[in-house]
Amino acid sequence: MFIILKILVTALLIVIITEVAKLNDRIGGLIAALPITTFIILFWLYYENNSVEKISNHVSYTLLYVLPTLPMFLFFPYLINKVGFYWSIIFSILITTFFIFLVHFLTKKYGYKIL
Repeated sequence: MFIILKILVTALLIVIITEVAKLNDRIGGLIAALPITTFIILFWLYYENNSVEKISNHVSYTLLYVLPTLPMFLFFPYLINKVGFYWSIIFSILITTFFIFLVHFLTKKYGYKIL
């Protein structure tokens, strides 16, 4: 039953952000950029009595995964105007994948493994 509550709360948030984005691009973007999902995940992890170390590790790895996604936000607005939505999604996935491997390679030197 608890898992259903988690799914409903998370899905509701996505729907709300999507509806706000339809009404106002800037506010929708601002809300989507907030770490709402991360806060919800941290709440669920804490509520389910996970260790502080586990929660801390989650936040550290979240930061490492956010870094390689940032270039996609630079390229997607340009790509969608040039090649359309679906190709922009495909190229964005490829760009993000490339940067994930790059970050993995760089962070591996410091003891982090993100893959």
